[in-house]
Amino acid sequence: MSRFARLAFTETVRLLQQEEGTRPRQYRDLGEAVGRHPDPLGERETEFIANRDGFYLASVSETGWPYVQFRGGPPGFVHVLDEHTLGYADVRGNREYITNGNLRADGRVALFFMDYPRRTRLKLFGHAATRGLEEDPELAETLSAPRTDGRVERTVLISVEGYDWNCPKHIPRRYGEEELAPLHERLRRLEAENAELRARLGEPRS
Repeated sequence: MSRFARLAFTETVRLLQQEEGTRPRQYRDLGEAVGRHPDPLGERETEFIANRDGFYLASVSETGWPYVQFRGGPPGFVHVLDEHTLGYADVRGNREYITNGNLRADGRVALFFMDYPRRTRLKLFGHAATRGLEEDPELAETLSAPRTDGRVERTVLISVEGYDWNCPKHIPRRYGEEELAPLHERLRRLEAENAELRARLGEPRS
């Protein structure tokens, strides 16, 4: 069993699954030796994360309230530093600092990486910590390329505890500029050809 399953399937969750008759057989045993070590990121996970232009990040405050934030940037702005560590440059936003404040009290986070066109979702549990730019200038430079516009205020490192891939059920298909650009170009060419044909049909016969 994965580390993700051990963290997600708490006793209360397992009881509810049993009540609903949905408890997977392979997840019935959560013994001491199961899921004790972090799940290592593989090639599939590394490539998937590198191609994403954003992710959802959930943190929790010292009062127990969760907070979800979206972080966006060019593909590759989230770096897989090794099989257990993610990192990205934290660019100044609206300066509310809710997520970063939460991380000071509790570093536990959950991340969703979404590929809407292919209806694919990668979920991760981890521990996040922030670093000042002066603490590790070399790391800050690495994580700052590529990045979205704006002032980099700090770096964020996430130690991955576990991850899981979701089924595509109920994930809507949505397309961004990158996916729609070829369609827009094809439409532009077709409209130009159509205008040219209309102009030819409108010419008087000789």
